[in-house]
Amino acid sequence: MFYISTFYAFIPALVSRIFGFRVFRRGKSEQEFALTFDDGPDPVYTPQLLDLLKRFDAKATFFVVGINAEKHPELLKRMHDEGHLIGIHNYVHKSNWLMRPVTVRRQIAQTEAIIRRVTGKGTAFYRPPWGIVNFFDISKMNGRRIVLWSSMFGDWKARLGAKQLAERMLKKLRGGEVMLLHDCGTTLGADEEAPQNMLIALEKLLMVAQERQLRSVRVDTLFCQPVHVSATGEITGTGWFKSVLVFGWLLYERIFHTLFRLRPVSKEDTIFYYRRRTYHGPNVNMENGRWLKKGDPIVELHFDNKMLFHLGSSAKSIVHLAIQLIRMVKQQLPDLAHQLGHDSGMKGVKALYAVSMINRGPEKLGFQIQELPKGLFKKASTLYLKLLFSIIHPSGPEKLSEKKEVMVPKLIVMPIDTLFDRFHQGGSYQTDPTPDSTNQPDVAHMLHSEVHEEVSSIQTTVRASQLADTGSKQLT
Repeated sequence: MFYISTFYAFIPALVSRIFGFRVFRRGKSEQEFALTFDDGPDPVYTPQLLDLLKRFDAKATFFVVGINAEKHPELLKRMHDEGHLIGIHNYVHKSNWLMRPVTVRRQIAQTEAIIRRVTGKGTAFYRPPWGIVNFFDISKMNGRRIVLWSSMFGDWKARLGAKQLAERMLKKLRGGEVMLLHDCGTTLGADEEAPQNMLIALEKLLMVAQERQLRSVRVDTLFCQPVHVSATGEITGTGWFKSVLVFGWLLYERIFHTLFRLRPVSKEDTIFYYRRRTYHGPNVNMENGRWLKKGDPIVELHFDNKMLFHLGSSAKSIVHLAIQLIRMVKQQLPDLAHQLGHDSGMKGVKALYAVSMINRGPEKLGFQIQELPKGLFKKASTLYLKLLFSIIHPSGPEKLSEKKEVMVPKLIVMPIDTLFDRFHQGGSYQTDPTPDSTNQPDVAHMLHSEVHEEVSSIQTTVRASQLADTGSKQLT
C-alpha cells in the first residue's frame, strides 16, 4: 500500500507541482494575468463577483463544482453569457487521491454534462480539488488541460481579513500570474463568510491593475493555445511523460530501498533486492509436508524496477520479457544463496517470497506458484503491478488490455532448503551433504539447457493461449 499510494498520488503530484508537467500554472504575458475562482457557483457571492468583474471589464475562469452548478444553472449561464471561461472542479469537492480513476472520470463527465446542458458548450479545462492529481489525471485526460496556479492567498479563511488579503494579492500582481481565489465558502476547511473579504480585496486589486495597465483575462487567453476536448484523442508526448514519471518513480524507489534496508543480490546489474521479513499471509502448502505459516521468517524479494524498465524497453513481447527475466534470475540465484548462507541475520528463514505478474516459468527454478487469496492485498497488488507493467513495457497498457486473463499477480514461493540444494556451492552451508563433484553436471550446461526448456515451455503456453483466443494468430 505504501508503494501504491506513492505511485498513484505522491509522485504525480510532485512532478506536476515542481516541474509543471502536463499542467498549466503560469503564462508568459507581460500585461495579462488570470483570475481563477474555485468551488462555486454560490448564490450569495458569485452574483456580486460577476458584477465586480463586469464593472472593470475583467474576464475570469470559474472552476465550478458540479453539484453547485446543478443547483444554480442561472449563474452558470450568466458566467458564459458575460464571456467568462467555465472549467471543471469535480462534481463534489473531493480529493482525487481518495477516488478511483473511474470515479474521477465520472465526476468530470457529470460536471461537463451540466455545463454543456446550460451553456451549449463543453469545456477543455479542469482543476482537481486542492490541486491534487493522481497518476491517471496526468496520463490520460482525453485532450483536457489541467490548470493549477502560480499564486494562492489563503482567502478561504475569514480571519485573514480583507486588508491583509489585498496586500498578499497585490504583491503577486504581474503579467502571466494565475491567481487562485474562491467564490464559495461551504467546502471542507473554508469559512462560509470568507468570500466577502475576497470581494473587497479583489476590488482593490482590479483598481491597481487598471492603473498599471494590467488586464485580467481567461486562462485560455493567457495560455495562448487553442484547446479542444477530443472524443477519442489522447494527450500526445507520452515519451516525455514516461521519462519524467520514471525518473521520479525510480528516485522514490531509491529512497524506499534505503528506508526499508533492501539489499541488492548483485553489486552490478542486480535483478532483485531482498530483505528479511515476518510472513503475515495465510498458510501456504510448500509441498513435501512443508508449510509457510503466519509468523515465519521469510526473505522477501523485490524486482529492481530500473532493470525491469530497461528490459521492458527492449523486449519485443511479454514472452521475450519473461525469458530475459528467467535468465537473469537463474544467473543471480546462486549469488542470493551465497549471501543468505553467509549472513547470520538471515538464519532461520523458511522461504523466499515474492508477488509478481510475470509468473510463467519460475517452476523450473524451484519456485512454486500459488494463487493470491482474495482480499485487499490481492486488489492492491493487482493495481500496483498493472501500473508497474504499463511503465516497464513500451506497449504495456495495450498488453494489459489484450491479456487481462493471464496478467494476474500470483504468489511465488521457494523453500529455503530448495534454494540451497539447487544453487548454493558453499559446502558447509548446504542443507544436504555435498554430492560427489564428479557426478555433478556442468553448471553452465545445466543452466543453458534449462533456459532452453523454459523458453520452449513459455512459447508453447502462449501459442496455445493465442490459438484458443484467435483460432489462427501465431506467436511471432
